[in-house]
Amino acid sequence: MEDVVFKFYELRNFVHQVWIKSGFSEDDAALATNNLLEADLRGIDSHGVARLQGYLNLIQVGRINPTPNITIEAEALATATLDADAAVGLVSGSIATDMAIEKAKKCGIGMVVVNHSNHFGIAYSHLKKALSQGFIGISFTNASAFVAPAGGIERMLGTNPMCYAFPSPDGRHVVVDLATSAAANGKLEIAERKGKPIPKGWVMDTDGNSSTDPSILKKGGMMLPLGSFEELGVHKGFGLSAVVDLFSGVLSGANFGPWVPPFPAFAPMPSETVGKGIGHCFWIINPEAFRTRSSYDQAILTWIHRFKSSIPAVENIPVIIPGEPEMAYFSERMEKGIPLNPIVVDQLKKISEKLEIPL
Repeated sequence: MEDVVFKFYELRNFVHQVWIKSGFSEDDAALATNNLLEADLRGIDSHGVARLQGYLNLIQVGRINPTPNITIEAEALATATLDADAAVGLVSGSIATDMAIEKAKKCGIGMVVVNHSNHFGIAYSHLKKALSQGFIGISFTNASAFVAPAGGIERMLGTNPMCYAFPSPDGRHVVVDLATSAAANGKLEIAERKGKPIPKGWVMDTDGNSSTDPSILKKGGMMLPLGSFEELGVHKGFGLSAVVDLFSGVLSGANFGPWVPPFPAFAPMPSETVGKGIGHCFWIINPEAFRTRSSYDQAILTWIHRFKSSIPAVENIPVIIPGEPEMAYFSERMEKGIPLNPIVVDQLKKISEKLEIPL
């Protein structure tokens, strides 16, 4: 079956009304909607409206609080710790980033960590506002424990994404947004919807054998860290994932490692906790705290130009700057619409009928 294409504004209005019907304020609904649609516009279909039903399930079982009272647990001039009061991370992450931006304006750098939160969508979405103001942004979050550590066969870590975003005066921002696992969990879900196998090196079964089954997690299997195998440097992916977990969980006061709550509402919660909810970490850096704006702008443009003009491995296929493919998706989908898998469309239709919101 072919994908169904929706106009951006139609999809945005629908999702916004879904959040409102679910008890969100207008402001929080806008934050959550912008995050989900940003993912779809940038071609990250696994984290866009395909996730909407998952969030609604968490609201239904009481794990996401639609009307959170987000509070400051600790604060210094350039840092803060927030208790998200079980907010969805789409909202708490945006609020934390705004706070970090204000601190960076005053101190040159701002760092805010969050506990007692939930899944926060794509890491880039929280940094978009920082880029628009000429700031460098970094965001981390820990996640459901589906990933085995290097050398292990027990679920201990999440896909634990990290994003680094560097502003460019011409709008060609350098954005590195990636999971520290060999693949994001959403890519398994996409392959499962399409009935296709996944590449070797993404997952393994309960005995530690490599698998191409996209539904292996439902059978007790686990994902692999970036690098997948010892000879390809799996310890590096494990190390990166550990850093995200330490900043997002250990530093913030959230759960970490195998104690992080799972995203699927039907999945059993860990039998014990070591913190509060899921954790995030945001750094915002003002380049002008380190050099003049004009010199930074010139340097980032030179960096981009030099890499774009480097010798390609295949003739007429230039080297791609991090974030460039997502920018191309964004432009195309804003103009032509957002394609959705028929299974996702069916989910949205059911939401539409249940909440009586036209799709």
